[in-house]
Amino acid sequence: MKHQHHPTADDADCCSTSKKINQPTEHHHHEDSDGHDHHHDSGKKSKLQLFLPAIVALSLLVAGLILDHLIHPSWFQGWIRLVWYVAAYVPVGIPVLKEAFYSITKGDVFSEFFLMGIATLGAFAIKEYPEAVAVMLFYAVGEVFQSLAVTKAKGNIKALLDQRPDEVTILVDDAPQVVKAKTVTNGAIIQLKPGEKLALDGELISDSASFNTAALTGESQPDTKKKGNSVFAGMINLNTPSLVKVSAAYEDSKLSKILELVQNATTQKSTTELFIRRFAKVYTPIVVFLAIAITLLPYFFVGDYIFEEWLYKALIFLVISCPCALVISIPLGYFGGIGAASRNGILFKGGNFIDILANVKQVVMDKTGTLTAGVFKVQQATILDGFDRSEILKWVNVLESNSTHPVATAIRNFVGEVDHSVNLKDIEEIPGHGLKASINGKFFLVGNFRLMDKFKVSYNEALSDVIYTVIAIAYDGKFAGYLTIADNIKPDAPRAISLLQQMGIKITMLSGDKISVVNDVAKHLDIQQAFGELLPEDKVEKVRELKNSGSVAFVGDGVNDAPVVALSDVGIAMGGLGSDATVEAADVVIQDDMPTRIPTAIKISKQTKRIVWQNITLAFGVKAVVLILGAGGLATMWEAVFADVGVALAAILNAVRIQRMEF
Repeated sequence: MKHQHHPTADDADCCSTSKKINQPTEHHHHEDSDGHDHHHDSGKKSKLQLFLPAIVALSLLVAGLILDHLIHPSWFQGWIRLVWYVAAYVPVGIPVLKEAFYSITKGDVFSEFFLMGIATLGAFAIKEYPEAVAVMLFYAVGEVFQSLAVTKAKGNIKALLDQRPDEVTILVDDAPQVVKAKTVTNGAIIQLKPGEKLALDGELISDSASFNTAALTGESQPDTKKKGNSVFAGMINLNTPSLVKVSAAYEDSKLSKILELVQNATTQKSTTELFIRRFAKVYTPIVVFLAIAITLLPYFFVGDYIFEEWLYKALIFLVISCPCALVISIPLGYFGGIGAASRNGILFKGGNFIDILANVKQVVMDKTGTLTAGVFKVQQATILDGFDRSEILKWVNVLESNSTHPVATAIRNFVGEVDHSVNLKDIEEIPGHGLKASINGKFFLVGNFRLMDKFKVSYNEALSDVIYTVIAIAYDGKFAGYLTIADNIKPDAPRAISLLQQMGIKITMLSGDKISVVNDVAKHLDIQQAFGELLPEDKVEKVRELKNSGSVAFVGDGVNDAPVVALSDVGIAMGGLGSDATVEAADVVIQDDMPTRIPTAIKISKQTKRIVWQNITLAFGVKAVVLILGAGGLATMWEAVFADVGVALAAILNAVRIQRMEF
């Protein structure tokens, strides 16, 4: 399996987004992201609290500029002017200086906090107070926007996934008691009323119960569980009051793990992010040493050298050179992409998979459960002349009700409720063949053609070539008719295939099903390349061949297909929230089982990558222009502030755009 871990990290933070985390994987190699903690608690603060330091700083800065340039009072000079601007600087500057100090203690001297710190303190040293405040003010505003954007993306993900009630009814000394779900311990017994949603994972201790698992798998048909079966948080109890023994704490439930996994998807860095990180680590110290050189070297070459003048130029250079726009907006772009995908029921495990999916040239799909519903349905019931159709079907329904096979459910859905007044005797299941019983003292057989052969019942040989699963029926040694049963193609599968083909993506279908069924599905969906009767190792071989002609995304149920998922460039699992194996093996999980989510995921990936590269181009472009102006003495600290913080803000606003897009 590709990912045997559930990453945990701090929030995606601005500038040096996340903690240093080592994440060895067997398939995709991720380098750990160097950085330092920079904690946002925007989730706990109101917007006013978040913006308050910036509002205070802005008010004092604007007042100071009015006093400086419009009113010119005699008292606004010397230490009073200094104290005024220091008061404006403190609310926005102290947090950054603290981060710079914290980074230095961690061994990361040349952080962007350090750059901002020396640039602004240097500006104070040469009495350019308003510029110093402006740099820090805009930087702080950028931080708040970043913080709000991350919180919004996380909110989207949480709202989508966390569908559990906060309170549960547990039995204490056989008496019901309502308690907070987070306080319930393993082994507690939950009493679940009809229509109530389960809050914790557990084991059913009632004899049986039906659950709606749509919140987890996207499949709305009832799922009947027997005593001892596992049930999961998010499932809705349908008909009868049930008792569930808790097997995992609230924070350890499957839903919690997925929630944590997706919220921490930013710890899986994309190649673009990793490059920018490595670039910033080399680039920042070079910038600092160049700034020192700009300050000191002219002393040896310029006749009328004035230290303050060259220091000001060096500070401009420092502010322009700060890589904040890149380091802030790129992780935010990927986080926005992950958030947008989550809102569309697609769970990405990391920014790296957005990169890979954006470049995919081929999509390989499993048939059952991906393009077809995985739910069997009777297509046709043919009862031969001389037999009572309704009676034969009634008997088939009663006999099949003794089987656990999905076909039995399909027959019950077709015929109706089981008529228990029918008296079938000597019921026997013959493995690999079907069922046998006696009624009115005569044999009654329901199964495949091997069962007919076994009991020497003659039938039309042409029926063996029917593309559906055929259930043969015989009574009193005579062939009575047959039912054809098929798995239905998902309603949105044709549109999904059409959208992928419009995007120029080549589609291949792989299946273990018989070749006639596979070809029929491929024909209905206009898939040019389809292979049937494949064992798991055959699928691996096919994907290996396909990889020779470009990157491959494999879409399957992620459980049977774990080897193929691991081999593909990106593994996509359908409706996998019900299975730990799926969550572990896949890189992308489609929550609601809809094939149209596959082209949506690719569109989101392409758009995310486009936005990230727009930001990189914008940041480098504007900085290059202002650096040239600065070198020629044409740019002041104000232009430098725009080049740094203005571009960072523009990049942030561009990055959050993806969360508002419709896909």
